[in-house]
Amino acid sequence: MTMRAQATVEALLSDGRATLLVSRKSACSGDCHKCGGCGAVEQTLRVTAKNPLGAQRGDIVWIESESGAVLRSAALLYLLPLPLFLAGYLAAYSLGAWAAAFGAAGFVLGLLPAFAYNRCLKKHPPAYTIVGFVK
Repeated sequence: MTMRAQATVEALLSDGRATLLVSRKSACSGDCHKCGGCGAVEQTLRVTAKNPLGAQRGDIVWIESESGAVLRSAALLYLLPLPLFLAGYLAAYSLGAWAAAFGAAGFVLGLLPAFAYNRCLKKHPPAYTIVGFVK
């Protein structure tokens, strides 16, 4: 499975790749004035992608990457800390007030693999490829 995003070619590199600007939008609809939501700002990410189509500076293109890294990150961040919190809390339930502390320790312990994986992704970012032009 691949993930697809729209990007703008910022610069061409000599090795057949291109530097792209990817606008990362909030998950909400962006109508914060209607719902009084978070007011999340749009972020711009700079990525490097293979350029087999010969896109030029200023072109708006579609890029793809494997979704495995994102899915692993989500699993580590959302699926591991909660069960470890519950395990720590329930294991120490008979200790009374200490149960919350053991639960919190389990939660923090569950976050450590996510932080380690994030460091790994910074050293070895996912590979992006330009797959088409936006019309």
